[in-house]
Amino acid sequence: MEPTITLLGTGGGRHTTMFQARSTGGFLFQTDGGTVHMDPGPGALTNMCQIGYDLRKTDAVVVSHCHPDHYSDAESVIEGMTYGGWVKRGAFYGTKSVIEGDGPLGPCISPYHLNIEEKVEVIKAGDRLDICGTTIDIKRADHSDPCNVGFVFHTKNGLFSYVSDTAYSDDIADQYEGTRVLFLPITTPDDKRIRYHMCTEDAVRFIERIKPELTIFIHLGIVILKHDPDEQAAMTESITGHRVIAGKDLMRITLGKEISIEQLIPIKPEWNDAWDLPEEE
Repeated sequence: MEPTITLLGTGGGRHTTMFQARSTGGFLFQTDGGTVHMDPGPGALTNMCQIGYDLRKTDAVVVSHCHPDHYSDAESVIEGMTYGGWVKRGAFYGTKSVIEGDGPLGPCISPYHLNIEEKVEVIKAGDRLDICGTTIDIKRADHSDPCNVGFVFHTKNGLFSYVSDTAYSDDIADQYEGTRVLFLPITTPDDKRIRYHMCTEDAVRFIERIKPELTIFIHLGIVILKHDPDEQAAMTESITGHRVIAGKDLMRITLGKEISIEQLIPIKPEWNDAWDLPEEE
């Protein structure tokens, strides 16, 4: 199969999260090698149910940092990956704040949930990982959780990058050179930046610097939602000359020779065969 990315949530920041103005469930990255769930925050479980996804198909869970819009559903996703904790399988990757704690942050995953997978690994900027057969480079971020990191996925059809939460700098942007599809967290519109996050003005600088084939705005804060993220993306595309769209919950991107985008329709099934467990369970 071609690499696919399914957005389980395109919101971010505390206000979007607490109101669930957009889901904040991270995304599924799927290849022939398996399925990776990145940053399963609030809304992840609900949206996977809405598309009939079986959590037992998840092979790895990755959490970039210790903020609840990136981790709150992670323990339940881990339980799904391990068949309710009955089968020791899968892998969990998280930064120091997520797994061990760092100062006032974390840990945010319980010892029980760190003991039911086959593998647990603390990750940091500069690491190169093989997760489900995909090479993933771990990149620096400038965020209020100092352990936070970004990701570059080396797929058979080019680079896909998830920047994660960060303030803008040329050095941060340059880490993503060569990216075809860029997930860029844009929390606020125009030049209304807040500390440790990017606004639309930062997106323009980022895109002009690395020139991705497609940029998708994610981690949309409540203010950019009020100011129409589609208009902000269109303005960014007009300025940069590169394709930019605002992500939508349950959008699926297929990274083939051509990049295709579809919008999944949320329909909670009356019954999912995945729920039909043996009686003894």
